[in-house]
Amino acid sequence: MSSHGGTTTTPPPLNVTMVAVEKDKNSGYAFRWTIEHIDNPVIIAVHVKHKNIPHHEGTNVFPPDEDDIAHVFKPLRHMCHGKVVMLKEAVIDDSDIVKGIVEYAQRNRVNTIVVGAPHSSRNTLARTLNLRSGSKKFKGHHDVSTGVMKSAPDYSSVYVISKGKIVGARPAIRPMINVVPSQKENGVRTYSHRRGSTNGRSERSALLEMPRCSSAGQTMNQRSLFSHTSGYSDSSGSHKFESADGNKQDCDLGSTSDSQFLGDMEAEMRMLRLKLKQTMDMYNSTCKDVILAQTKAKEINQWKEERIAEEATKLPKEAALELAEKEKVKAQAALEAYEEAIKMVEKEAQRRIQAEVKARREAQEKDRALNLLIINDTRYRKYSIKDIEEATQKFSPSLKVGEGGYGPVFRGQLDHTPVAIKILNPDASHGRRQFQQEVEILCSIRHPNMVLLLGACPEYGCLVYEYLENGSLEDRLLMKNDSPPIPWWKRFEIAAEIATALLFLHQTKPEPIVHRDLKPANILLDKNFVSKISDVGLARLVPPSVADSVTQYHLTAAAGTFCYIDPEYQQTGKLTKKSDIYSLGIMLLQIITAKPPMGLAHHVRMAIEKETFSEMLDIMISDVPLEEALAFVKLSLSCTELSKKDRPDLATVVVPELNRLRDFGLAFQNRSHPPHLPTPTRSPRSST
Repeated sequence: MSSHGGTTTTPPPLNVTMVAVEKDKNSGYAFRWTIEHIDNPVIIAVHVKHKNIPHHEGTNVFPPDEDDIAHVFKPLRHMCHGKVVMLKEAVIDDSDIVKGIVEYAQRNRVNTIVVGAPHSSRNTLARTLNLRSGSKKFKGHHDVSTGVMKSAPDYSSVYVISKGKIVGARPAIRPMINVVPSQKENGVRTYSHRRGSTNGRSERSALLEMPRCSSAGQTMNQRSLFSHTSGYSDSSGSHKFESADGNKQDCDLGSTSDSQFLGDMEAEMRMLRLKLKQTMDMYNSTCKDVILAQTKAKEINQWKEERIAEEATKLPKEAALELAEKEKVKAQAALEAYEEAIKMVEKEAQRRIQAEVKARREAQEKDRALNLLIINDTRYRKYSIKDIEEATQKFSPSLKVGEGGYGPVFRGQLDHTPVAIKILNPDASHGRRQFQQEVEILCSIRHPNMVLLLGACPEYGCLVYEYLENGSLEDRLLMKNDSPPIPWWKRFEIAAEIATALLFLHQTKPEPIVHRDLKPANILLDKNFVSKISDVGLARLVPPSVADSVTQYHLTAAAGTFCYIDPEYQQTGKLTKKSDIYSLGIMLLQIITAKPPMGLAHHVRMAIEKETFSEMLDIMISDVPLEEALAFVKLSLSCTELSKKDRPDLATVVVPELNRLRDFGLAFQNRSHPPHLPTPTRSPRSST
């Protein structure tokens, strides 16, 4: 017999288990089942190569070549890791696979044969039992398991395994007698893996424990398994096996075999009863020993505790007094630390109460001063609430033209002039502060592209503006009230006007103004579609020392409309003039596309990359020069960079480029007939 590394003359053992293996999965299942359920340290893995050989010249058993090891035996070697199993490998060349397996089993006196069920057979057990009862269906290569069960020696047990379960079995009919070790089988290679120990096997339940093979034949457990698999036995002594499909086949083992089987079964039963009695006696004796050991352990522990208590009582009186004195000192120190901590907490609470009272007093004084300043402010015309009610016909719903976070907006007449009146909502957060902020800014600046403040009613927080007939830029882009679309050249002009007004705010002296809420809804259009920035209630006066693009002015909370807020400002609360540049970029993209702001910059970038930019333009405008429109969009995208340092400068980059595009549009308009820009039939809201 050839070893894995050389040749040895050791004859095969008397108790031999053989597994027929192939390259399919069921061979792996069969081998794994064997090493887990067959108690045999030596397993021979036999691979039969189907070759048309008319007759044998010498031996037909060979050691495996590299292809056999790689595709057949290498997975089996991995399964042996951690098992006390010696694997022997053999390759047989034969024209008949069943014949090759059976002849090898006869020559080597194999006790147990394990084969894998064929893949294509769903009724393997039924066909196996049919074969045992005389069926002639076994033909060719695909019924190897059936053929082996039919032709195996009568002293060999045969198991058919599918997916780790027994689907067919044939017990040995007689024990092996007159055993003479056969001559060594050339071509058998030994592969052993001896890590672990037999005590390492996990114990299995009696119902799941598979039978163990021995050289003396089948044990009682094994015969019980076959009896369970067979299904039933008739009165004539013939054992009938039932397949998984319910087909029953007869297997007549002969009257001699039956009587021998019954005798062996009775002997096994007597032996098992004796072993069970011995095991129960040993268990009872062990339980008594455990109880006795526990009792003794408790006694020893109790004795140790008593000894410790005795030793403690023997301590000298001086040592006990010294220990007590030390504990007293520790307790006194802890008490003093506790009293000190209580005093510190009381002082801190007192300081906090005083700070809160002071802050509340200062806030009240600030509010009184602010109200007094508003009432006495002479920079704008003051209207009484009676004037406001008369102008709005007591706030008639028919004159309401809009609603914003500050409050509702009404159309009215004051001093024979059409005006828009914004009313402070009593529930608006920071409403009084926004009122004062808007009055401060609009009274101190004048610009043709900034909305004009005509007056206010400070007692009720009412602001009076010039009335702009074409409403907001947002309404006109969405063509509300069936208003006509804005031509592309006019959109370029509106964008340049907004950028110019924003630059004016950023260059205000002595403190630059950051609007913080630029969006189409806050851009109003007069009857000639001249744009004006409104709603500066959220604007901030940034100190000149921190107004550049590097230094930042920190606020506790970001303000503005979600899709237009600078992400960096929203995350950190650090406000700069570049925060308005981001809002301007989103608004410019809306001017040319008339699409919602959510994710607009991303969609436009993707369209440019995919060369589908023209599909993003507003479908309601035609004859748009794509080259200029693309330049407009790229400038807008640069304004929407996430990092403020990557956004262009308003004065040196944005405004000059928008003025160039505006001039291009005006030149185009002068070369053609000027389009008609009608005023909508019903005025939309004039403020947010």
